[in-house]
Amino acid sequence: MITLQWLYALAGTMFAAFAILSALDRTNAKRLGNAAFWGLLSFSFFAGDRLGDLGNGILVLGLVGLAGFGALGRGDPPTTSQADRIASSEHRGNRLFLPALIVPATALLGTLFLKESGWVDPKQVTLISLGLGVFLALAVCYAWLRPPLLAPLQEGRRLMDSVGWAAVLPQMLAALGAVFALAGVGEVVGGLAGRVIPDGNLLAAVAAYALGMALFTMIMGNAFAAFPVMTAAIGLPILIRGFGGDPAVVCAIGMLAGFCGTLMTPMAANFNIVPAALLELKDRNGVIKVQVGTALPLLVANLFLIYFLAF
Repeated sequence: MITLQWLYALAGTMFAAFAILSALDRTNAKRLGNAAFWGLLSFSFFAGDRLGDLGNGILVLGLVGLAGFGALGRGDPPTTSQADRIASSEHRGNRLFLPALIVPATALLGTLFLKESGWVDPKQVTLISLGLGVFLALAVCYAWLRPPLLAPLQEGRRLMDSVGWAAVLPQMLAALGAVFALAGVGEVVGGLAGRVIPDGNLLAAVAAYALGMALFTMIMGNAFAAFPVMTAAIGLPILIRGFGGDPAVVCAIGMLAGFCGTLMTPMAANFNIVPAALLELKDRNGVIKVQVGTALPLLVANLFLIYFLAF
């Protein structure tokens, strides 16, 4: 049976390849720093469950140290020439996007039809199907586009070098949210909210939850990190138990309120800072500034959706 460990091994192999290719890339003055960073990340996928808390903590400190001391750089790996890419684009047009559609299509079909097959872990069927979709898309690209053998790894490394340390920020922030929840931060926030929210005022309680989700997401950079804190503080004890709200509506739309915070914070680097870097925008916060005008009305809309639909 295919389990999640297969995907961990696949990710570990990919980052190991990035580390080796980085070490061999003499166009990057910081190639050894890149090799160490991606090598540590690869090691975490291969052996993270056997390192224990202390070992994983040291590994994370190693990643932070490499990033914090500016040990990461960007190389220029050779793949295909600019002229080849332009010629391929002109010849194939929008059909070049078809391999990218294979990935979500495979994830959807796998989720629908592989759950009861006995071939894959039914609890992880969506993630495993996503990994299968990547393999299928890669095979189609090799057969159709006939790139150099190492082109996918080199281009993947180029992308990850452009993103740099921000590539692992979402995982670290999500882990921070779990730490906050275990440390009882939600209870502390709930106690403070209980003193501020007027007794029996449903609208104020909903507003505190929705705005709190957005604010904590802006601070932590990840709505999944904010969710356990704010749900333990306000969502579960006040909205669901206190006012009898529908848990599905409160939690689902509460997450959407958190995502509004994602649109307005540089802490969500993978959404807001990375695109600015990849597009080489002069203003690194340009993406955030454009999104604020959408995020604020959506936040207000989500607040009232909780108020009218959950009670």
